[in-house]
Amino acid sequence: MTTTARPHSKTRSPHRKARSPTGPDGFRALCERVQACFDCSSMNHVHILGDVNGSLDADVLFVAEAPGRLGAARTGIPMTSDVTGRRFHAFLAEAGLDRDRVFITNAILCNPLTAKGSNRRPTSREVAACGDFLAAQVGLVRAPIVVALGGVALEALRHVEQHEAVLARDVGCALPWAAGERERTLVPLYHPSIQSTLTRPHETQRDDWRRLGELVRGRIADAVPG
Repeated sequence: MTTTARPHSKTRSPHRKARSPTGPDGFRALCERVQACFDCSSMNHVHILGDVNGSLDADVLFVAEAPGRLGAARTGIPMTSDVTGRRFHAFLAEAGLDRDRVFITNAILCNPLTAKGSNRRPTSREVAACGDFLAAQVGLVRAPIVVALGGVALEALRHVEQHEAVLARDVGCALPWAAGERERTLVPLYHPSIQSTLTRPHETQRDDWRRLGELVRGRIADAVPG
């Protein structure tokens, strides 16, 4: 995967209020803040954030859309149980990535539901309400590579730190991104939901993930002292 330079602003986003705390103590404090949040009324308040998301020393930080009603909202673990979770794990295997070495979160940390109890796309207000929580996670998780799974995640990350990425144009590209007080690589990928195959075929998505795996292994190799 070749790094593609896109213009991006070095100006810190006005959406970020204060520097996030660091280390395990900071993460525990963040989880407590998340558990106490009930700002969004039409939500299943499951608050999916904790040790089950992964290690703060992960190789990759994955940001998806929201916990699913039959997935994380039921199991308490991101990307498990439902069709999207199974596809995510299959793509991880294609990339040659170990779940123990990644951190998985969402643009919003509760499950958005329709009046009839079905999953729905989160609103821009709900994404904004969770924005400080996402910014704090980006600051805490030291992964050099951040993967946005879908358009909602990509837009949410734009409010953490400015980027010019567009999913349809930049899918699979490795883009420089300064966020969380360190230089990162931002990789937009399609969300692993089955609906995404209507826009990007499964085989093409599988190739995207294989290139992601190559990028991660290359970054790890570069970090090992010679």
